[in-house]
Amino acid sequence: MADDKELQQWKKRLTELAERSYSHGVYTFTPFLGLSEQQAFYAIRQEISYAGCSMEGGSPLCERKMIRFGLEENLGYVEEYPIACLKVEPLTPKFAEQLTHRDFLGAIMNLGIERDTVGDIFVQEKSAYVFCQESIASYLMENLNQVKHTRVKCTITEVTEELRSPTLESVSLSVASPRIDGVVSKLYNIARSQSIELFRLGRVFVNGKLMENNSYALKEGNAVTVRGFGKFIYSGEQGETRKGKIRICVEVYK
Repeated sequence: MADDKELQQWKKRLTELAERSYSHGVYTFTPFLGLSEQQAFYAIRQEISYAGCSMEGGSPLCERKMIRFGLEENLGYVEEYPIACLKVEPLTPKFAEQLTHRDFLGAIMNLGIERDTVGDIFVQEKSAYVFCQESIASYLMENLNQVKHTRVKCTITEVTEELRSPTLESVSLSVASPRIDGVVSKLYNIARSQSIELFRLGRVFVNGKLMENNSYALKEGNAVTVRGFGKFIYSGEQGETRKGKIRICVEVYK
C-alpha cells in the first residue's frame, strides 16, 4: 500500500496535471497507476473535476490504469490514451516453458523499463498480452526477445475478445452474513484473522477503491480485488441454508 508521503506526492502531481490541461487547453496523462496509487485520485477527484478526468487501462479487465485530464467540449478534439497492446509469444511454442506473470514482468523490467510505463499483463497459455505506453512499444518489440530460457517475439496487436470480456466462474458460498471479511475468508479458505489482516495491510479494494472497513456489507455488483489472491464480483444472496446461514454467489475471475 502506498504510504502517506507517496499519496501526498501523487495528489500534488495529479493537481498539476489537471491544472496544466485546463489552463493550456491540452489533454494530459498520468503513467500507469496501481490500485494503491489510484487512491490519491479518488481522494481529490472532486477538487480536480473541473479539468475533466477519466481512467483507462487498455481493457475492461485492467487494474493498472492511466488517468486522462481534459474534456472534449472544452478542448474541441479527442486524444486517445497512449496505450499499446503487445503480444509476447514463443518463437517455438512446442518447446516453450510454462511462463508466469512474474516471468514476463521480470523480463521487461530487466530491460531497464520503468514500472509505471507498463500496465497489466495477461498470460494466456504460453503467450502474454502486455499493455504499455505507446512510447516504449517499439523498444519492447526490438529488445524483448527472451523470457527466462524461452525465445520470444513481440508484436503490436488488437485487444482480443478474451481481454474485453472476463472469464468468470460462479461459486456458491454459505456465510453468516455478506460481511466482506467473512466472504474473503470463505472464498479463499483462510482464517478470519488472516482475512482481517489483509484489510489492515491495505490489500483489499472494492470497485477500485481501498476498503479499510472489514465489516463492510457487500452490495450486489461490487467488484472486489484482494491483492495476492484474486478478484471476484458479488452477485448477491440466493437464500438460506438448513442451518440458517446465507447462501451467496460470487463470480470469480479465472
